[in-house]
Amino acid sequence: MVQVIWLVVTVLALFTVGYFGYSRYLAQFVELDDSRDTPAHKYEDGQEYVPAKKPVLLGHHYSSIAGGAPIVGPITAGVVWGWLPALAWIAIGNPLLGSVHDFVSLSSSLRHDGKSIGYIIGEYVGERGKNMLLWFAFLTIILVVAVFALVVAIVFNAYPEAATASLVYIALAVLFGMYLYQLNLPFIPGTVGFVAAMFIGVYFGIQFPIALFEPAARAPAETLVLFGSGGSWLPAAGAFGANAAAWIPIILVYGALASALPVWVLLQPRDYLSSFLLYAGVGGALLAIIVGTVAGTSSQPLVTNLEPFYGFMGRTGTPLFPLLFITIACGTISGFHSLVSSGTTSKQLNKESDARVIGYGGMLGEGLLATVALATVAIIGPEVGGGIGLALPTFAAGGGIILTSFGIPTSFGGPFMALVLVSFLLTSTDTAVRLGRYMMEEIIGTPESQAQELATNRWGNAAVQAVPAYVLITSGSWLTLWQLFGGANQLLAALALLTATVWLANWDDSKQLISTGGPMVLMVSITTLGLLWLAIHDNIYAKFLNSEWMASAEPFAMVSAVVQVILAFTLIYLALSLAKMGYENIQDVRGSSVSSTAPSDD
Repeated sequence: MVQVIWLVVTVLALFTVGYFGYSRYLAQFVELDDSRDTPAHKYEDGQEYVPAKKPVLLGHHYSSIAGGAPIVGPITAGVVWGWLPALAWIAIGNPLLGSVHDFVSLSSSLRHDGKSIGYIIGEYVGERGKNMLLWFAFLTIILVVAVFALVVAIVFNAYPEAATASLVYIALAVLFGMYLYQLNLPFIPGTVGFVAAMFIGVYFGIQFPIALFEPAARAPAETLVLFGSGGSWLPAAGAFGANAAAWIPIILVYGALASALPVWVLLQPRDYLSSFLLYAGVGGALLAIIVGTVAGTSSQPLVTNLEPFYGFMGRTGTPLFPLLFITIACGTISGFHSLVSSGTTSKQLNKESDARVIGYGGMLGEGLLATVALATVAIIGPEVGGGIGLALPTFAAGGGIILTSFGIPTSFGGPFMALVLVSFLLTSTDTAVRLGRYMMEEIIGTPESQAQELATNRWGNAAVQAVPAYVLITSGSWLTLWQLFGGANQLLAALALLTATVWLANWDDSKQLISTGGPMVLMVSITTLGLLWLAIHDNIYAKFLNSEWMASAEPFAMVSAVVQVILAFTLIYLALSLAKMGYENIQDVRGSSVSSTAPSDD
């Protein structure tokens, strides 16, 4: 057994080198310049383009990118292949791939008036490439909204304390937004007061947990159940329980409402306040590992109870390559982050130099969350399993054990870590819905019909995303599409790196393309191989060519398998087509004797 402190030390060392070394080079490479007006100042409208103080925007960005995936992925990978492969992919891949991806996505959007990566690629490869990328991003966002809303509901069901505390801090965020933007009161005193109130809200949640229907077995006996023991009639109640099923539509409605409100009303202040909760959870857990190891104050030894490596095929017969690199997406590299960076964050950046700490540093912060998740599963050492059913209780229970290093009882530490998880997920959910509107607005342009008006309207677009997300959840199909979600997310990361590479090539023919082009080639290759395995092995070979499966499979399972195969090959076609367009554009501009100039430098 190895002390988990060495996992933490390894990650911190490599992340420190990455931030103070590589990110400094990248900031100079893209020529960040505070004398240049950012889109937030050029187009300030009080709705979407609103300059934000660096700590406020960092809180929004970090809260938005860090959802449930950097917890589910590392825990699942650690159980299947051991903690060493997971640790290596996080510690090395994050500063060289993921943080670069987030930073260049943000930087390229800054130079294109806060537009999305779809718009940027369209500037260089044409309208067809733009629409292909935007449609893919929009459909991926619906998957994101569905999965995140479900995970929040599952956490609320297991930890009703987190439901109460979440309601408290959402109300506090609205008040803080009014405090800052309507009353123009002092920033620092307000921060101190509202952050203190938020942590009091955590205590309030633990004292007064609430549930809509009967919650999970671990819920406190004093939980206030609002509607009794019924609810079996709710869609998805059979799969997830009545309480979780009741929370799902409420969370989706919340995401829709929050996404349509001006950013100053809820998004900015809530994400800023919740960032303190997130920093306390992630930073506190990392510090607790150090304190507990050195001082021996934890309730049990903080050592790994998983093997470092279970072999190439793992404990489930699943190949390490390429599936490890899809299983752990967020925490190392995630395409969803490019939508946040080029969607909401670029429209709120106060000055260009802030992009380094928010883009590159924010992704390193998510890597630390992934490290905490890996530490929790290493300490508990559960049996083989995977996905949300294993990850959520492991993260909360393992985190509670880690926090005992500070003398915090597990009865407080477990619910607190559950609330940390929910805080990430809520912010990611409504940010995703807002980004979906941006995607649709860029696809349609000027609406020319009532249907297009509805699709681009703030409220109509939210419904366009929330309704199919709810259908996906209640039908149960999200379970079979989870791997496709991971593959789609990584493919989107590859396309974001392709976009950045094309931008750099068109900007100046002296710009090196290795920093973005190398990770892009790697991610296209990994994602393509992973999706081929999913389509050919997991579906065609293991299902359609398996006579026993064909004889016993339900019609819905067959339809789901067909959908997975079609989607996998569609994603592969999309990736290779866009890669070909980008390569041809780079060949054209680099083969010309006259180099192009970036649009923002005109």
